[in-house]
Amino acid sequence: MSLQKKKKLQTRRRSFRVRSRQLSRGTKLRISVFRSLKNIYVQIIDDGIKETVVSMSSALLKDHSGDKKTVAKKVGLELSKMANEKAIKEVFFDRGRYLYHGRVRALAEGLREGGLKF
Repeated sequence: MSLQKKKKLQTRRRSFRVRSRQLSRGTKLRISVFRSLKNIYVQIIDDGIKETVVSMSSALLKDHSGDKKTVAKKVGLELSKMANEKAIKEVFFDRGRYLYHGRVRALAEGLREGGLKF
């Protein structure tokens, strides 16, 4: 097996492993994270009706100055404000294939500071 196929298989397994934990925790809403080189994208998904409830990205922020970690934290705070307006309090944090480190961790801290529980 080539190294590229092996890495792709590992990332797919990691994302399935993270999402499988949600099934054991019930039917909470899910926060899905996508991280590109420039931006970070976050959305709250209701898997019961398969619909995005709230979404936010660093590209949509008015003030996205600073390094990528501070921008990710601002995105988390903004998303938690939007979630509070829709009366969302508890969610499941689906980090997908990304490690809980750096920008993903800063995003999660911003969500917690904004009042979301996961």
